[in-house]
Amino acid sequence: MTPEPQGYAARVSLGRVFTPVPSEFLLIASTALLLTGFGLVMVLSATMARSVADGESPFEVVLKQGVFAIIGIPLMFVASRFPVSFWKKIAWPALIVTTAFQLLVFVPGLGVNDAGNRNWINIAGMQMQPSEFLKLSLALWLGYVLYRKQTLLGLWRHVFIPVVPVGGLVIGTVLGGHDLGTAMILMAILLGCLFFSGVKLRIFVLPLLLVVAVVAVFAVTSPNRMARILSNFNVDTLDCYYAAVGDCYQAVHGVWGLANGGIFGLGLGNSREKYGWLPAQSNDYIFAILGEELGLIGCLVVLALFTLFAVGSFHVIRKTHDPFVRIVAGGITVWVVGQAVVNIGVVLRIFPVLGVPLPFMSQGGTALLSVLLACGVLLSFARSLPARTEIAVPVQRPGRPVRAR
Repeated sequence: MTPEPQGYAARVSLGRVFTPVPSEFLLIASTALLLTGFGLVMVLSATMARSVADGESPFEVVLKQGVFAIIGIPLMFVASRFPVSFWKKIAWPALIVTTAFQLLVFVPGLGVNDAGNRNWINIAGMQMQPSEFLKLSLALWLGYVLYRKQTLLGLWRHVFIPVVPVGGLVIGTVLGGHDLGTAMILMAILLGCLFFSGVKLRIFVLPLLLVVAVVAVFAVTSPNRMARILSNFNVDTLDCYYAAVGDCYQAVHGVWGLANGGIFGLGLGNSREKYGWLPAQSNDYIFAILGEELGLIGCLVVLALFTLFAVGSFHVIRKTHDPFVRIVAGGITVWVVGQAVVNIGVVLRIFPVLGVPLPFMSQGGTALLSVLLACGVLLSFARSLPARTEIAVPVQRPGRPVRAR
């Protein structure tokens, strides 16, 4: 008797497309998406009044920001598919290209000077800040160099060369445009990468002192910066209420915005400070508008999201066996979390005004694009984490006792 033909199941291999991702991947990706969405809502709320007053559409600014979000979010997930070896290979080329891009701010006709800072370029009517891309490329380059010198990091000369001269040159291109706030973030990335590379404390202290000295020199030699620093410690005077003469005007109105919000806020879109009272309400001081409209509850939600982002990033740093991943992930984490702390500290008047935007949320297309790309690198690293070791449980076969080992 001929057996009946059996059915055959077609098996289609989709590679690793649907491979389960680690919890760190989900944590970093979800917080990045939530903060980006939250930021678009707040940018809309903070800018619609001024756009209408200028005779423009109330959605003028948020649509431009949304374009960068639409580009950046897919780019983040595309970057997450690249292997770690790819990021090692492009470390040097990325630093060279982004440094050359930053030098365009000094080209007449391209560079844009704003409030004494020359850190933007204008191409075909589109304004960009090249220094934002330096943050990621510097972290990748430092990770690659320190990874290659892992066995030599006990010697100070191998730590300092080429880290200090090349890093100093890159940061110098930003200081040349008088943007001390961005330069300080780049210095923090350099120190963070050195810290997570495992260099000895006595070697780490030297570049730390060098960074403090550079910041102090640039702060003391600028009357504008010194005025902002001193206004943070002086008692507020009547000059703080007049934008034309008061160095503490913006800082005072930022605190007033937070105070007006109370616990539950005035309601989304109901800010009073955004009606011409608070300068930079959609970028450096967007946290003040957030606090005024959504209150303490809204502020705590944003702080919780940044905390979860930091937790996911530190899990990547802790679990990886690759020194390159640990160093670069450490640098990116110091950048994103540190910049958020500085921005919020400025709004709370803990720090003087530094001109540092809030990651994911402040208005600025290049800032949003660069931080989403950095998240893509972190997601790529999360995919490379070693799988959790499963515990083998002995199975007893019929008639055979389980032998203890």
